[in-house]
Amino acid sequence: MAEEQSKIPSSKIQRASRFMRTGVKVGGNYLKHYSKQLLGAETSREALDEKNAADIYDTLSQLKGSALKVAQMLSMDRGMLPEAFSKQFAQAQHKAPPLSGPLIVKTFRQYFGKSPGELYDRFEMQSTHAASIGQVHRAEKDGAPLAVKIQYPGVADSVVSDLRIVRPFARQLFGWKDADLDVYFEEVQDRLLEETDYALELERGRYLSEQCREIPHLVFPVYYPELSAPKVVSMSWLEGMHMDAFLATEPSQEIRNQAGQALWDFYNYQVHRLKLMHADAHPGNFLFRPDGTVGVLDFGCVKEIPEAFYQTYFSLLQPSVLEDEATFLESCRAAQIIHEEDTAEEIALYTGIFREALDIVLAPFHQGRFDFGDDAYFDRIYAYGDQMGRNPALRRTKSPRGDKDGLYLNRTYFGLFSILHKLRAEVDTQHYMPELV
Repeated sequence: MAEEQSKIPSSKIQRASRFMRTGVKVGGNYLKHYSKQLLGAETSREALDEKNAADIYDTLSQLKGSALKVAQMLSMDRGMLPEAFSKQFAQAQHKAPPLSGPLIVKTFRQYFGKSPGELYDRFEMQSTHAASIGQVHRAEKDGAPLAVKIQYPGVADSVVSDLRIVRPFARQLFGWKDADLDVYFEEVQDRLLEETDYALELERGRYLSEQCREIPHLVFPVYYPELSAPKVVSMSWLEGMHMDAFLATEPSQEIRNQAGQALWDFYNYQVHRLKLMHADAHPGNFLFRPDGTVGVLDFGCVKEIPEAFYQTYFSLLQPSVLEDEATFLESCRAAQIIHEEDTAEEIALYTGIFREALDIVLAPFHQGRFDFGDDAYFDRIYAYGDQMGRNPALRRTKSPRGDKDGLYLNRTYFGLFSILHKLRAEVDTQHYMPELV
């Protein structure tokens, strides 16, 4: 169990100072590493990465909120970070340092005028897991086992300032102008602020659970509005294992397929029937059971999909759009892959890159039944990402490409694909196909 945390830095100055101190510490790690090499001592790049990853994660886990959320997101992208960083940051899914008892009691007294012990028949002060925005405790009320999620103090107030600290790094990394970053940062900021709105999470959790309840092999919690508040959500306790523990039981192919199919249906039903989706597809948000059923947790990050964007985006699944050059160019413009001011050379570059990406990403949709355990397919995805990262023409791009509404949709499908790959599941991808006009 991680050591409890009695205070979270909340002011802009405190949080910026922690970022700066960590930067100095990482710089010192590099200096020690290269000094040892000059002196002939044996030291590896892996050891340097492990030290830097531990120092950075220690800071992010203490800051929590959007800072830790970014680490969690990055941990899902193989190839985005060295392995040592991915392993460390993956802890943000459910193993962050928890809040101390006094902070928990303070939160309850603020919103309910009672301590947890007075509100519930039983409340375990030690959290079962702690993530980026909040932590979960076991409780009981009227004989019903509950999961109580408590938001970390100051998280909502720090989202904007944290993103301002991150912004210069993104600008330097991609070489884009501030104006070009605005639309993407606004999208990320909006979603992160929504995640700190537990009243909205309660509303969306109840709605999406009800809408998706008929999808086979999925289980959803029951929410308790009377035991919830702006920073507290109470719901029924779901039994199950996190993915790594589930896979360690060596479930059969049939069970893995069933769990994978449930997740595929869950996401595609939301996207194509509701135009609204649980947009945080990482393993920490699901519980797996021996019988192949999957419990769905945490409706904090939900993305509404505008109809116009939906029609443009999913029309690209149709071979007729991909095969007709004029129609494909029109779709690329609508999706903001190419811009009005692009030269003929730039149009050829971006449409070529986009077409290759579509050829890879759409393969599961076109094959009817797809084996997500196929390592060759995922090697192709990661090789393509590496290739794009080394493309000098893309480094010289004047502005970002793609509609902002694709940001979370793309990440969600990538997260879903990654989960299905870890499950090594084979699924029928024709369930809940797009509804195009």
